[in-house]
Amino acid sequence: MDLSSIEIFLAVASDRSVTKAAKAVGRVPSNVTTRVQQLEEDLGVSLFSRDGKKMTLTREGETFLAYANRLMALALEARQAVRPLAPSGTLRVGTMESTAASRLPAALTQFNQMWPDVSLHLTMGASRDLTRDVLSNALDCALIARPPKTMREEDPSFDAELKALEMEPVFVEDLLIVLPSGHPSIKSAADLRVGSLAALEPGCTYRRIAENWARKSSALPTSELGSYHAILASVATGNTAGVMPRSVLDLMHWPTPVQTHQLGPVDTLLVYRRNDRASAFNAFHEVLSATKGRDIRLATN
Repeated sequence: MDLSSIEIFLAVASDRSVTKAAKAVGRVPSNVTTRVQQLEEDLGVSLFSRDGKKMTLTREGETFLAYANRLMALALEARQAVRPLAPSGTLRVGTMESTAASRLPAALTQFNQMWPDVSLHLTMGASRDLTRDVLSNALDCALIARPPKTMREEDPSFDAELKALEMEPVFVEDLLIVLPSGHPSIKSAADLRVGSLAALEPGCTYRRIAENWARKSSALPTSELGSYHAILASVATGNTAGVMPRSVLDLMHWPTPVQTHQLGPVDTLLVYRRNDRASAFNAFHEVLSATKGRDIRLATN
């Protein structure tokens, strides 16, 4: 068992495909297959279940995954101890669409200028999906929205997943209900005079907060839309309320006026695995911390 075999194993585990893993590690697929088979023979267990081209970790593979990550992290730490290295390689960052649009441009631009040898891959998704991808090593870190304490008490599974990760707040978003122009001011969902609530996919924390707020005093159905532009367009029809953070609304400069109702502040967390901080992640963390308040297009929290 050598480090290159472990690196190949991790690539296959992450991509769930020999072909994709081969591209990621710069090898031909046949070599990746051979190295995985050799590693399995060395360990005396099957690490993957093979279903056509799809590679899924077995129970033994899941167990070995944690050790493989620790071995690679320890190897990197040893190299840097004797010969400090500039950040390089690939960093896989998950983010909500809203965060990517309104919070990350300055950080990504500066990171690329400072560390051009790091290939930074962004993945967009809902907070619950991104959290699980970090847990499974499909992502190195992610920016997610954390529900308020009352909601976490009602559904403790979200905090249970986060307990296995390191997390720290990096932004605070002002979450809004966006109403059609001319809609009367509201104090609760009972005051709404629309037929539906427009939001992103079910795993979106902002959607869950808005639905939790709405169902306390109304039976408003949710219309699932694919973007914040689509949500505002739906609001413009006059029969829909939308949910989005203020930073996104300010960024969009929508041509028609809208009314807003504040749902309250929502923390954006940076989550990552414990004891798994490569140099590229450390560099991204430093740049994110340094630039999070400097994008002039952002609303003031």
